Amino acid sequence: MRTPLNRLPATQLARQIAARDLSAEAVTHSFLDAVHDAEAQIQAWAFIDPQLALATARELDRGRPRGLLHGLPVAVKDNIDTEGLPSEYGSAIFRGHVPRADAACVAAFKAAGAYTLGKTVTAELANFTPGATRNPYNPAHTPGGSSSGSAAAVAAHMAPFAIGTQTAGSVIRPAAYCGVVGYVPTRGRIPRSGVKAVSDSLDAVGVFARSVGDAALLASVLCLEPRLARAVEDPVAPSLAVTLTPWAEQLAPTLQSALERTGRFAAQHGARVRRPVWHEAAPPAFERLAEAQRLVQTFETARALGPEFDYRRADLSGRLATLIEEGRGISAGDYVAALQLGRECALAIDKLIGDDDAVLAPAAPGEAPLGLASTGDPIFNRAWHLLGAPQICVPLPAAYARGPAGLPLAVQLVGRPGEDARLLACAAWLEATLAEF
Repeated sequence: MRTPLNRLPATQLARQIAARDLSAEAVTHSFLDAVHDAEAQIQAWAFIDPQLALATARELDRGRPRGLLHGLPVAVKDNIDTEGLPSEYGSAIFRGHVPRADAACVAAFKAAGAYTLGKTVTAELANFTPGATRNPYNPAHTPGGSSSGSAAAVAAHMAPFAIGTQTAGSVIRPAAYCGVVGYVPTRGRIPRSGVKAVSDSLDAVGVFARSVGDAALLASVLCLEPRLARAVEDPVAPSLAVTLTPWAEQLAPTLQSALERTGRFAAQHGARVRRPVWHEAAPPAFERLAEAQRLVQTFETARALGPEFDYRRADLSGRLATLIEEGRGISAGDYVAALQLGRECALAIDKLIGDDDAVLAPAAPGEAPLGLASTGDPIFNRAWHLLGAPQICVPLPAAYARGPAGLPLAVQLVGRPGEDARLLACAAWLEATLAEF
C-alpha cells in the first residue's frame, strides 16, 4: 500500500518536488487532508486557510525552484509574525492583528522556497496559560507548551515541520510529550526579529519535525548554515555523558528507567558512554541554574509584557498577571546575579561535558500529564536553556518505551554552545540506533 505523502520524510518530499516527481500542490493536499481529519479533535491551528495554501502551492509549482525547501509547507507558531496572516500571540489583546512583514525566520524559509501553511496555537503570549490544543496521542492529555500547536501539528502529520519558540522548555517539552523531534539551536543562531518578546535574554526560535534529518534540513535554512543538514549524513557512534540532573527526584520512574536503558543500549552499539556524578562533574553552581533561569525569565517577562499588564490587564489570564506581578517584585540585583550565574556556568560547561560529544538527559519529567489546565513542568529544560546550549529532543520508539498511559517518552541531547553540527550528528546516530530495537 502506498504511503500517503504527508507521512513521508520532509527530506524525501523536498527531493521529489525538486525532481518534479511530485507537485507542491499534491503535497499540500495531503497535509490538508490530515488537517480535515484531525483538527476538530486536536485543535492545533490558530489560523489555516486551505484555499490560500493550495493557491500558494500552485504558484510555487509554476515557478523555478528557489531553494532547499521549495514547495514545502511550514507550520508557524502564532507568536511569530507572518505577513498578511493573523498573528494574535494567543491573546485576546491582539485579536485581529495582521502583521505587514514576516519575522526573519519566516522570511528565511520563504527565501528557500517554502511557505506558511498556517499559524499554530501558542499558550497565552508564549507563557504558561494553555490554548485549546490537545495531545494527538490522547486528547485528555496536554501537548505541552507553549509551542503546543506546532508540536501537535507535526505529530498528527498535519505539517512536515513547524517553527516554535523556547524561553524555558517550550520546544523540547512539547516535542517530548507529542513524540516528535524538537531542536533548539545555540541561542542566537536563528534571528528573533518579528517574534513577540517574552524574555530578551532567553527567547529562542526552534523547530519541530518527525526526524532528526528533517529538523536539520529546516534548521540549516533558518540558521543559514548548510552544514547542519550535512551533519546528519552517515553519523558515527558518539561519546555521551548520561545524567539524571540534580532534579532527578522529579523524574518519573518510567523515564528514568528508559534513560538509563538508552545509555546502555547506546554503549552496546558502539557509543562511549559514561555516567557522571553531577556534583563531581560540574561546579555546585550548576544546581542553581534552574531557579536562576526562572528568575531571569520572570523578571524579563514582567518588563516585556508591561504594556499589556498596564493597559489591558483585564484581557490577561490571572496566571499571567500573577507572574508579571511576581516579576516586578524581583530586585535588579537578584536579576543580575542570576544572569551572572548563567554566564559563569556556560563558561564552565566543559567541566560537565568533558571530552564527550553531548550530554544525554531527560527531555521532560515523563509522559504528558493528564489534563489540559497545565502545559507541564520545564524543570529538565531550564538549566540547559539558560546556558544557551543547543538541545534536541529524541523521541523513543513505541516498541522501546512508553509511559504508563501509553504516551511517548523522550530523551534529549545537549551540546556545547556553538557545536550544533556535532549535536545533530549525535542525535541522528541515536535515532538510527534506537530504530534498530
